[in-house]
Amino acid sequence: MQNIIEMQEIGKVFTTADFQTHALRNINMTVGKGEFVSISGPSGCGKSTLLSLMGLLEPASSGRYLLAGQQVDNLTFDQAARLRNLHIGFIFQSFNLVDGLSVFDNVALPLRYRVPKINKHDTQQRVQSCLEKVGLSHRSTHRPNQLSGGQQQRVAIARALVTQPSILLVDEATGNLDSKSGDAVMKLISDLHQQGTTICMVTHDPRYADMASRRVQLFDGELLTTVSRASGMVNTVFGPL
Repeated sequence: MQNIIEMQEIGKVFTTADFQTHALRNINMTVGKGEFVSISGPSGCGKSTLLSLMGLLEPASSGRYLLAGQQVDNLTFDQAARLRNLHIGFIFQSFNLVDGLSVFDNVALPLRYRVPKINKHDTQQRVQSCLEKVGLSHRSTHRPNQLSGGQQQRVAIARALVTQPSILLVDEATGNLDSKSGDAVMKLISDLHQQGTTICMVTHDPRYADMASRRVQLFDGELLTTVSRASGMVNTVFGPL
């Protein structure tokens, strides 16, 4: 399997005037193209920080990171933004939709920043296709505040897919949803994986973590274990607690 993410000895330190916080330490991790990886662990263990580094939202403090075969450790802000727009889609716990825009325009928003530009016809086709995937093409003219929480999250998924990303990064996508809506969103994410989308997902829910083909456990910023559903094998990296 071809690796789309390769992280070697990755560390992340947050520094203030008074102290340093080591959010991640010595992370060695790969994600294969088409793989579904869940990332779990207690609050504050570095899950969301790891996802932010994967998505080029912030740089690592140390280590080496290759995304789709390209080393990305020393990119400028603009270079990282362009690469992120080409390769990565995000789904967050908070839907991050723009209330003043229609569902259609919310989904189309990432294409406005695409280089090279995508013409109006192709934009319309892409947005419509993504809304059909999440079952909301009939809601394209509505505003986010006219939708339920589950529907808003499905709009956010369509927005993440519209750039046709190589990898989908999911951060507690069901955290603000009731169980029925959460299950529906996870069914959609699982379907996207079955269609070939690479997914890295942070979740605190063991039911959803078990849907992944591989589970990664973090503790105090360190990679503790990885579990492959296919093999049933557990690889303990730093040993049991």
